[in-house]
Amino acid sequence: MSLSFANSIAVQSRARALLPLCVGAGTYLFFLFVGDTLLQDSDSFWQIKIGQWILDHGALPYTDFYSFTRPGESWISTSWLSQVLFAFSYAQWGWAGPVILTATGMALTAAVFVYLLDAQIEAPRAVLFAMLALLLSIHHVLARPHILALPVMVAWVGLLMAAADRRSAPSWTWLPLMALWANLHGGFVLGLALIGPISLEAVEHAEKGQRLKLFMRWVLFGVGALIAACCTPYGWRTLMGATNILSLGELLSLIFEWMPANFATFTGFEGALLGLIALGYYRGLVLSAPRIFLILFLTWSALTHVRNIEAFAFLVPLVLAKPLGEMFPRPPADTAGADRWPARYVTALGALMIVAASWTSTSLYMGHHRFTFTMTQTPVAAVDLLEKLRVQRIFNAYQFGGYLISRNVPVYVDGRAELYGEKFVMDFFKATEGKKPELLPRLLDQYKIDATLLVADAPGPQILDQLKGWKRIYTDDIAVIHVRDNAGGAALPSK
Repeated sequence: MSLSFANSIAVQSRARALLPLCVGAGTYLFFLFVGDTLLQDSDSFWQIKIGQWILDHGALPYTDFYSFTRPGESWISTSWLSQVLFAFSYAQWGWAGPVILTATGMALTAAVFVYLLDAQIEAPRAVLFAMLALLLSIHHVLARPHILALPVMVAWVGLLMAAADRRSAPSWTWLPLMALWANLHGGFVLGLALIGPISLEAVEHAEKGQRLKLFMRWVLFGVGALIAACCTPYGWRTLMGATNILSLGELLSLIFEWMPANFATFTGFEGALLGLIALGYYRGLVLSAPRIFLILFLTWSALTHVRNIEAFAFLVPLVLAKPLGEMFPRPPADTAGADRWPARYVTALGALMIVAASWTSTSLYMGHHRFTFTMTQTPVAAVDLLEKLRVQRIFNAYQFGGYLISRNVPVYVDGRAELYGEKFVMDFFKATEGKKPELLPRLLDQYKIDATLLVADAPGPQILDQLKGWKRIYTDDIAVIHVRDNAGGAALPSK
């Protein structure tokens, strides 16, 4: 081997070692630059508020104390660790904190994803898959706990698939990942559910005499993962809390992230599905039954709820990594040059420079840019007026619940749909969206409402305008306030 060729191999190896970090840094800087778009969901308000409560009290909530419609109702936070991290970052840097935390979560996800794919397929294809996955997921990249759990999900499934590809059982040292996932977000149930089909992939290709032994090792690992998922302050109740949202039935079709995929207009997800079908036909991609089941399951999940599109985007390539690597084999590389101490130090120095450059860019950007939450879900002026009027019970729009909680105002409803239940929230939507307007006066009387705070362009305010005993006292581009005629609030001119 010539000296120039050996040096070339060493350079390529160092580049491959830095590739995940470079992709992660690029992802981080992109989401930092578009950071204001991460602050568009009012759930971020109550997530941070709960995290602040946990930090202040050194305890976790077991009942609701933010609403006046469900006070004392049993409720646990399955995302408590993420909420603490968001609350701490917000306390340190304002809205820049959650933005940086969210961008970091996406950066880690992209870096882990590329690292896992790079073991099977060529680096350019791994980067391309990462870009496509980020593009498909961008609609659901928000300053909320699921983003902090995303890199754990990718690492967990990637490691399980790697074990299946080796026809071996997973390492017990991976179980802390499940425990971390269970403390970060309730989506850990997906990781538990995927152990079964992935284990079948390993067992199917194992030697006949080893299949039963290998299957039992996977079963024991699954039991260990179940126990690890209960390693939270809530114990086994974490499992129940994480699955409660799935019992909301019809209500899930009204909450955007839980809606089914809509193909009325062409979307990136639709393009990804068509591309996957085209790849199978064009290249004659042959998969085992467990891999087919995994892809079908992830596709069905994404079709059923749009919030699962990011799981489809990041996990399907991991399932396909080995078959694609066999279809597009790359030439073997001699990595001996990368093991020498100069190469390792150069790689480490390059990594430090990438991290330093990212942090410097963050500091410079924060110095002249102030991150702000979207105004459409922060009715500041309207809530200021309600506080002046000292109303006690406010019938608030669903998307205003988080902001009201951040202002220490008891809410009628907020984004914790599993707390309120399907019927309660469905009645609320039917009453305020005009589907059953006769429900509105009944709900206002039943819960002894003093004032309403509804979205300006929704049907609810128009219904209240015609409702005897109620009068509009405030209007702006975001919210409308109605009070009872005998509430004592003086009518104010519309803004």
